[in-house]
Amino acid sequence: MRELPKTYNSHEAENKWLAYWEKEKIYHFNSKSKKKIFSVDTPPPTVSGKMHIGHSFSYSQEDFIVRYKRMRRHEVFFPFGTDDNGLATDRLIEKIKSVKSAAMDRKEYVQLCLKTLEEIRPDFVQDWKHLGISCDYSLFYSTINEHCQRVSQQSFIDLYKKGLEYVKEAPTLWCPECHMAIAQVELEDKQLKSYFNDIIFTVNGDKLIIATTRPELLPACVAIFYHPDDKRYTKYKGKKATVPLFNFNVPILPDKRADPTKGTGIVMCCTFGDQTDMEWYFAHNLPLKTAISPFGKMTELAGTYQGLSIKEARKAIIDDLKKEGLLVSQKEIMHAVNVHERCGTEIEILHSRQWFIKYLDKKNMMVDAGNTLHWHPEHMKNRYDNWVKGLQWDWCISRQRHYGVPIPVWYCKKCEEVLLPDEKQLPVDPLRDTPPHACPKCSSKEYVPEKDVLDTWATSSLTPQIAAQLVPEAYDKIYPMSFRQNSHDIITFWLFNTLVKSQLHDKKNPWNEVMITGWVLDQHGKKMSKSKNNVIDPREVWGKYCVDALRFAAAGTKLGEDYPFQEKDVVTGQKTVTKLWNASLFSLMHLKDYDEKNKIKKLEAFDAWVLSKLQKVIRACTESLESYEYSKAKAETDKFFWQTLCDQYLEIVKDRLYNSDKRGKDARASGQYALHVSLVSTIKLFAPFLPYITEEIYHLSFADQDMQKSVHQSSWPDSHEKLIDEKIEQVGDALVEVISLVRKAKSEKNISLKEPVKELVIALNEDDVRPFLEDLKAVTKAERVTFGSTTAVIL
Repeated sequence: MRELPKTYNSHEAENKWLAYWEKEKIYHFNSKSKKKIFSVDTPPPTVSGKMHIGHSFSYSQEDFIVRYKRMRRHEVFFPFGTDDNGLATDRLIEKIKSVKSAAMDRKEYVQLCLKTLEEIRPDFVQDWKHLGISCDYSLFYSTINEHCQRVSQQSFIDLYKKGLEYVKEAPTLWCPECHMAIAQVELEDKQLKSYFNDIIFTVNGDKLIIATTRPELLPACVAIFYHPDDKRYTKYKGKKATVPLFNFNVPILPDKRADPTKGTGIVMCCTFGDQTDMEWYFAHNLPLKTAISPFGKMTELAGTYQGLSIKEARKAIIDDLKKEGLLVSQKEIMHAVNVHERCGTEIEILHSRQWFIKYLDKKNMMVDAGNTLHWHPEHMKNRYDNWVKGLQWDWCISRQRHYGVPIPVWYCKKCEEVLLPDEKQLPVDPLRDTPPHACPKCSSKEYVPEKDVLDTWATSSLTPQIAAQLVPEAYDKIYPMSFRQNSHDIITFWLFNTLVKSQLHDKKNPWNEVMITGWVLDQHGKKMSKSKNNVIDPREVWGKYCVDALRFAAAGTKLGEDYPFQEKDVVTGQKTVTKLWNASLFSLMHLKDYDEKNKIKKLEAFDAWVLSKLQKVIRACTESLESYEYSKAKAETDKFFWQTLCDQYLEIVKDRLYNSDKRGKDARASGQYALHVSLVSTIKLFAPFLPYITEEIYHLSFADQDMQKSVHQSSWPDSHEKLIDEKIEQVGDALVEVISLVRKAKSEKNISLKEPVKELVIALNEDDVRPFLEDLKAVTKAERVTFGSTTAVIL
């Protein structure tokens, strides 16, 4: 056992142990191991952004569970990946390289992206390493590398052959800022100010007032609808209304989807303002009119408003309606608007040709899959269920970008048959590669390549398969995976899409259990995000304090709950790190001559007391971590360490440790045993949360005895029920209260704790106290102990 330095240099230790863990392959996955595998589907962070405080919390919380499972003798499969094939990466490359992807040759732009990612990725990944995330970083994937492209394109081909994919000209969710189709999972609801505009349409000279928030869609109006039971409007059935400013006629039709209580109770249908417009379009076989281009500009259909942006057109049309006396009134409202979660732009519904995964008819399957998944906390399943029930669109998986995983398809130029590659060709780029054979339908060898790429989630939803295929010899042991952690905000897309893909491919869930964590909030209770400029850089936090202190704060957040970040929690973590070092320094000073092979002749009462309490703490921590309640495990460990071990037991056992000549060698040996077991167990209980300080203490004290390269490869402490003694705990707890009363009495009289107590009267049974008496007298400095009806301290 080596002597600990008097002070702990956390930053020096972090660098030292990072290098050691990597050199010794402490977190290496052994595919040939006979241990039970605990496989983890790690959320791949997006390379386009730096680690933020939310990352540091959620990944640490995942790591708490992983480190615990490793110490529970599982063979842990914990790879690391980066998500770098999506729009966010596009935006990053355009920004740092001062380019526009649309203005570049596709091949040239993709090469620029890949080269730039190779340059910036090492520093990005290093942040996760420094945070102590115990992945096997040799098992690495990037969602744009060849391996991931191959898996993603295999998925596309498999679903196509199963009849679960189709390409179609159809109304599609569209971002006019990003110039591409998006999926429902990429929508966010945003409360925006708008106006109900009461506009005058005419029917054979009669005025018909219709309220709308989208007057710019007047040129795309194809019908007017009212509820068939609304007697105000039944007289117009079969007639036509004239659209103001544009002077064309549209039919007036009854339909139960028209809400008599909304606006004026009669509504214009435009292609397309919302989901209901789409339903009417299909149900009534209405014509298609496109007033908004893919670039968010008004088309030639808008006449004099052609070329204006949507907001410019809205203002101009309202101004002209006012001039013509066609605007009756305006009412300001706040309403929920769908925006693209990537850029915040209001979404349009445009008619375009896109690829879809067909799953709207599989809601029952999705619900059943969610029911068989183990949720932690359980109530988070409600978010999943509500999302499934609210699905209105098949999954649009095509994107109009240069950069991404190419859709592996060609089209026969003659008959438009879909041509697929052979799987041995994968990955392919249809713009560069050629089909493996002539058209099977018409034998033509002429083809048209697909230009679109896959939605990033079409690839990211395959992370369990992507990761498991890194170790093909253990694939069936790894997948389905044991565990997935993600924050509650991505239940509806990353979790949902991954589960759906696994069900569609393999008819099973991709993981057995999911752990849902919360957001980190700012001091005002708002989610931290770069767009709000309220983020905190975790590097600055661990630079000011240490990584363990930051992880300590992350361990204090309850499972699934949002957490307002407070620096004081990191300060508390820093104090715990310092206290753990100092307590270990004191303990190890008295354990230099301790030999755990020597049997203890008799266990002193207070030693039995602390060991009994320790067993309960180990049991509680184990049960909490088995159910992924990491905050409970941290709280139990922290309470035992500060209160039971440091504040109480170390003060009680000091006299025996220092004065073996007076108290006896056997009494000291008993104290050494209890102290050794308590300290080793505490270090191991803290290890998942504080990986650096525990590794440092372990190597300076217990590693040689434990015969392990790392505390993180050592065994989790076992709870020994035979050491639990309720009676001895009850008496010991009562005496700890007595000790506190003595300290309080001396403090109130401003007397040193070393000053003797003339008499200590205890209101306890003398026979029960007798085994504790010598330690009690020593710690209180009591010259005489007597027993009475009330406890009293006579100074």
